Amino acid sequence: MSQFALLGKRRFAPFFWTQALGAFNDNAFRNALLMLVAFQMGLGDYTVSLYTNFAPALFIIPFFLFSATAGQLAEKFEKTRIIRWVKLFEIVAMVVAAIGFYTHHLSLLLVVLFMMGMHSTVFGPIKYAILPQALKPAELVGGNGLVEMGTQLAILIGMIAGNALMLVAGVGPLLASGATIAVAVAGYLVSRRIPAAPATAPELKFNWNPFSETARVLRITRADRAVWNAVLGISWFWFFGTVLIAQLPNYTRETLGGDGSVNTLVLTLFSVGSGIGALLCERLSGKRVEIGLVPLGAFGLTVFGVDLYLARHGMAAMRGVDWLTFLHGAGSWRIALDLTLIGVFAGFYVVPLFAFVQARAPREKLSRIIAGNNIVNALLIVLAAGFGLGLGALGLDASQIFLAAALLNIAVAAYIFTLVPEFLMRFITWVLVNTLYRVRADGLQQIPEDGPVLLVCNHVSYMDPLLLMANLRRPVRFVMYYKIFKIPLMSFVFRTAKAIPIAGYKEDAAVLQRAYDAIDDALAAGEVVCIFPEGGLTGDGRIAPFRTGVEKILARRPVTVVPLALRGLWGSVWSRRDSRLHRARLPRRFRARVELVAGAPLEPIEASAEALEARVNELRGDLA
Repeated sequence: MSQFALLGKRRFAPFFWTQALGAFNDNAFRNALLMLVAFQMGLGDYTVSLYTNFAPALFIIPFFLFSATAGQLAEKFEKTRIIRWVKLFEIVAMVVAAIGFYTHHLSLLLVVLFMMGMHSTVFGPIKYAILPQALKPAELVGGNGLVEMGTQLAILIGMIAGNALMLVAGVGPLLASGATIAVAVAGYLVSRRIPAAPATAPELKFNWNPFSETARVLRITRADRAVWNAVLGISWFWFFGTVLIAQLPNYTRETLGGDGSVNTLVLTLFSVGSGIGALLCERLSGKRVEIGLVPLGAFGLTVFGVDLYLARHGMAAMRGVDWLTFLHGAGSWRIALDLTLIGVFAGFYVVPLFAFVQARAPREKLSRIIAGNNIVNALLIVLAAGFGLGLGALGLDASQIFLAAALLNIAVAAYIFTLVPEFLMRFITWVLVNTLYRVRADGLQQIPEDGPVLLVCNHVSYMDPLLLMANLRRPVRFVMYYKIFKIPLMSFVFRTAKAIPIAGYKEDAAVLQRAYDAIDDALAAGEVVCIFPEGGLTGDGRIAPFRTGVEKILARRPVTVVPLALRGLWGSVWSRRDSRLHRARLPRRFRARVELVAGAPLEPIEASAEALEARVNELRGDLA
């Protein structure tokens, strides 16, 4: 099923439109306010600059003050009820804004800006915590991609609408007021269609102290190292995006020599690119939470950020050109492509990170972890503003600031991927598997979503663990021959995936015993363990007799067993088809079409070595 089918589902569509309408209104109001201050109130340049720089800070202060409280609300109470109260609050805020627009009462409008910051603060933890409750695991990446796409386009349209409506001569304030109130009302009406999302921690003891609760939320967010570093990655995305968006007006005017229409064009290219990247994540990841896309996204941000600087820097020879004239200029399509691809790779970067946090974080703590994420995001946004202002004060122009951010991205990405090698391991796995194979998976929904599971699979090539790792949604502990475990480069992947090396009793009895102990510990902890009971790669394409080690594992720890079969790998890269002919192991089929099939789960009492061998043979069929 395509991710777009979710837009026809009540469990997703009303939330999607509620979120998109809210993002539209945030940006329509803020840009209408900026247009009012800059062009319609007759204020001096210093006063305009003061207000335009103060406004973003006023919007973001609630994220620091109330995110922790918002996280508690989202955990303790039913989420859709909170959403409806938030949307009613938005209607009140837009009515107050209409009074401010009509009377040109700037202080009142700044109060509304603070109110909209509170609106986003309370909605934020619900926004991402509600998706795992509404979506199936296979829909999580696609749903996040749609939300990110809808948010980006809503932000863009809201910015354009806020600017355009407020600048209509004579009636701008009335048009802006009417539009934002209408959208707020529409958002409330749509929110009433969102299905119930029960509280995930109804017994939570509420802490009204925002400072102590903020400290507690940050401790919860940092409890899981991988989740915390995903949060840091998301916050870095906001840093990078804030630097880019903040510098675009100066870049448009000074480097590109464009007018307001060119500024709208470059914003559109970045936003559309982000939406495309977000939507592509589901296809590239095979509907799994594939954090291997994150290093790819980081790589693209740097490459195209640097190329944006190389494409054009310095001061433009002409000023005030419109968007059509700009596109006809030399090198302009390269700039347009760079801006679009920065957006695409931003989508590759951030969507898997959000999905990873949602999938990995405990459900009863997810809203508070999202609140912690929002606090760190807000801090990085403030630092991004200081970064841009500081480099500007040192004399760097917008294109040079883009270059600095793109180069800094290398250091930040390297830091995150060093702290959590799982990101890089998944990237290596994703690249290798998608380069060498075209995989069709069937029946993987048979694998339970939680609890201990033992997977058994036939063994055809050295790539088997990577193929499984790239296609199974749950993290898997693979049991593998200790000499394969030590293969250069692959050893990094296997160690990071916490694979379990094993040896024969006659080779190394101590390694064998440690393997059995590690398998039992993993199953006791509710993890998924995969073994290849043949004890080695097939030498003739047929499944060898299963050894009784699987029975020893189940005798010690009775758990659900799921049989798997790999089809079509015989003769592909790193199988042993050519070895028996005494020739080099060269691939007979590059980008081979292979299949991974899962059978129905078996109870431990049914899962003898002989029964499992017969079941895997049946699943594999004639396609070796």
